[in-house]
Parts: sequence; structure tokens; C-alpha cells
Amino acid sequence: MPATAAPKRRAAKDPAAPPKPYHHGDLRRVLIEAALQLAGEGGAAAVSVREAARRAGVSPGAPFRHFPSRDALMTAVAGEAQQRFRAEISAALAEVPEADPLARFRALGLAYLRWAMRNPAHFEIISSGRYFVHDKASDLSRDNAEVIDFTERTLADAYALGQLRSGDLKRVQIAGRALVYGFARMNIDGHFPRWGIAEEEAALTAEAILDLFIEGIAKH
Repeated sequence: MPATAAPKRRAAKDPAAPPKPYHHGDLRRVLIEAALQLAGEGGAAAVSVREAARRAGVSPGAPFRHFPSRDALMTAVAGEAQQRFRAEISAALAEVPEADPLARFRALGLAYLRWAMRNPAHFEIISSGRYFVHDKASDLSRDNAEVIDFTERTLADAYALGQLRSGDLKRVQIAGRALVYGFARMNIDGHFPRWGIAEEEAALTAEAILDLFIEGIAKH
């Protein structure tokens, strides 16, 4: 019996055995999607190259052709999250007339809040600056600059049309940013219960505080 058992053990460990076939047409995208799912389920800390590989169904070494480090993977995750955020903004703006810049400013803020509240982990990744190297995220930096530029132009148009009380557009812009970012962070940090905001009320509360802000900056 020992003479017949040994060959079986050697066969099981035969290094010449053919590898499992590679079955992903776009491994990079599959890994990014897996990392986004991991972040959504367990926060940014749950994302690792090895776990993304396991989720994608490939060997632990396969991702390193595309992502040699966790920072590289997180940079790509942030870029994809930013694109989805921009898509939310574009969809919201498509519903608002271009001739009403204050309404477009409101639509931008509401899209920001809705996306951030539906995707808290993804929002934290792109907004906190702790999870990837910003200097290597040129696409994300460009997207951010475009959103800021759009906000500036929208407020300038609103002021030119007599829709705003104040001409200090920089402060109006910063105040608006602080409002939506702060509310999104309250959601991430679990502050709503202590303020008496039930989970099902959060979206309506977000819209209400945004409208309160718009009412404060609008010229009547």
C-alpha cells in the first residue's frame, strides 16, 4: 500500500500541472468593481489587492500587472467613484433649464447629497484624501477642478441675472460646499440619530436644509 500511495501524493503536487485558464476579458475593470464592492460592504479599510483578486476569482498575483500596490488600486477606485459621481450630477442637471442658474446650483447640491448618502464609503474615498496618492490621480483632480469651475460659473450667471443677494461668490460657494460636505460627513460618522433624524428621513432632511440655504442666498 505505501508503494502505491506515494505516486498519488506526487501527482497532486506536480508543478507541471497546467494553470487554471484566465477567464476575464478586462481584469483591471473587474478588480476595480470588486474593490468598489468591498468598500461598499466594509469601508475603505476592507479593500486590499489580495481580497479584490479573491473576489474577482483570480490568483493573488494576477492583479499586480495592473495594480502593483494598494495605493494604485485605491487611486483607480477613486477615479471610478468620481466618474459615477459626475454621472449623477449630469443626470440631475439635465432635468433643470439652463436659463435658471440658481436652480442648477440647487440641482448640483442635491445630486452631491444624494450620491454621497447612497454611497458613503465611495464618497469618503474620493473626499477624504487618506486612501490614495492625489498626485497620481490626474483624472480625479481634473474632474474636481471641472466641478468647481462649473459651480463658479453657475453662481456668476445667477448673480448676473439678479438671483443672488450677495456678490461675494467665493464665500457663497464655500458655504454651499461646507453645507453639503458637512451633511454627508454627518451621515458617514453616524451623527443623525443623536440629532433625531431617522434613516428614512435623511434624504428629505438633506433636501430641506439645501432649500433653506438656497432661500438664504436668493434675492427676493
